[in-house]
Amino acid sequence: MSSHQGIEGLPKSGGGKIIAVHLNYPSRAAQRGRTPEHPSYFLKPWSSVSGTDGTVERPVGAELLAFEGEIAIIIGAAARRVRVEDAWQHVSGVTAANDFGLYDLRSADKGSNLRSKGGDGYTPLGPSVIPAEQIDPAALRVRTWVNGVVVQDDTSDTLLFPFAQLIADLSQLSTLEPGDVILTGTPAGSSVVVPGDVVEVEVDAPTAPGTPTSGRLVTTVVEGTEPFGGFGAKPAADDHQRIEAWGDAAAAGLPAPAEPPTAASPAEPLDPAVAEQLASVSTATLSAKLRARGYTEVFIEGVHASRPGTRMVGVARTLRFVAYRPDLFAERGNGFNAQKRIFDTVEAGEIIVIEARGERGTGTVGDVLALRAQQRGAAGVVTDGGIRDAEQVAAFDLPTFSQGPHPSVLGRRHVPWETDVAITCGGATVLPGDVIVGDGDGVIAIPRALAAEVAAEAVVQEAEDAWIAEQVRGGAAVDGLFPLNAEWRARYESEQGR
Repeated sequence: MSSHQGIEGLPKSGGGKIIAVHLNYPSRAAQRGRTPEHPSYFLKPWSSVSGTDGTVERPVGAELLAFEGEIAIIIGAAARRVRVEDAWQHVSGVTAANDFGLYDLRSADKGSNLRSKGGDGYTPLGPSVIPAEQIDPAALRVRTWVNGVVVQDDTSDTLLFPFAQLIADLSQLSTLEPGDVILTGTPAGSSVVVPGDVVEVEVDAPTAPGTPTSGRLVTTVVEGTEPFGGFGAKPAADDHQRIEAWGDAAAAGLPAPAEPPTAASPAEPLDPAVAEQLASVSTATLSAKLRARGYTEVFIEGVHASRPGTRMVGVARTLRFVAYRPDLFAERGNGFNAQKRIFDTVEAGEIIVIEARGERGTGTVGDVLALRAQQRGAAGVVTDGGIRDAEQVAAFDLPTFSQGPHPSVLGRRHVPWETDVAITCGGATVLPGDVIVGDGDGVIAIPRALAAEVAAEAVVQEAEDAWIAEQVRGGAAVDGLFPLNAEWRARYESEQGR
């Protein structure tokens, strides 16, 4: 393995920190099937650093050594609790990096990446550093070649978390010191290499004067000769790790993994007969039938209809708000945000259920969005927060249930975050596709699989309750009548022709 002694800006004798970002390019996030809300990191030991024209060993018994071409940031001035707008001033330069990893040891690492990514030579850097003052950090390019073929090609203007954000975030808790290195994530295209393969990584600034470049960082893969001892975990590959290492199932020579089972589609309409039954019974009766099955936390507490006498039946679509924070609202609160998306896509027979954390001190829906939902045929809106433009909304045909009116705009207390996920509204868990029923007593959420049988039982129960009420109006005492004892039940069933 080649020494790193000649890379300007790095400690000559080691001892700096190498901090790597897990996911940062949208192309890689799409490949992984997940997009993080915030950056996350892991450490690599300084002993893993090497320079260009070196080798990296695939250990005996391992099969899943993968490359990851990256842009490496080199810290030039100590950074502690720096602001995002000041962060780039603490960078001395950037260079090419290859974040090699051994997927055969990922499970044994249990998330630390110490052995899987910390081996000698597993962090080649160089060969040259591009000075920070010569470049726009959002105008860098990283490319990777394997045996002369380009396999990765992406630019820093696509990053989920720009360089300055990474520096500011990390410096909140740890001082970044001169010579520390941040590996800023790899784009799609990372895959497995085998002994004999030659991997090259280059970082450049194509639009900067003189088109500065790191030069090609060259690493050759070699086969290890020393087997693992019997005193620690040995390399172990499974199909999941093969798919992760190669990039996808096809590249790994495996069939595509089966899709996980999904809940009933929120757009799947409720059976009209079931809907009719639910519309004819009270939430109180439905609550009793669910309680008999062990479901005690299905009532959405604290919400009331905007208009007395409102009844509502439909299938849940869900919207979640998180507590207000200026940076998050700037990121997610503007434009065609989650709140606007769900009101603009709700379908006939669906009810928008909003988790507002029980915070009634601001509006979560107003007249324009309510009107849009009505125009699309929505069956209602439920929020455990407030409603703006309350009088106008109450006048619509759209059933609405809330904690009450409030004139404030959304950004006072909430950030619209995501749609069609499990939420907690008024203390009740609501899943997309649950059946929602509302009346003068409030709103209840029924698991979709139970809706038909609960509805049928509730219809029977209410017929019985109506007969009991008729007897009370006729002067009968409630003792033995409510609930029916054997004598009264026999009379009831006789009158019903049973």
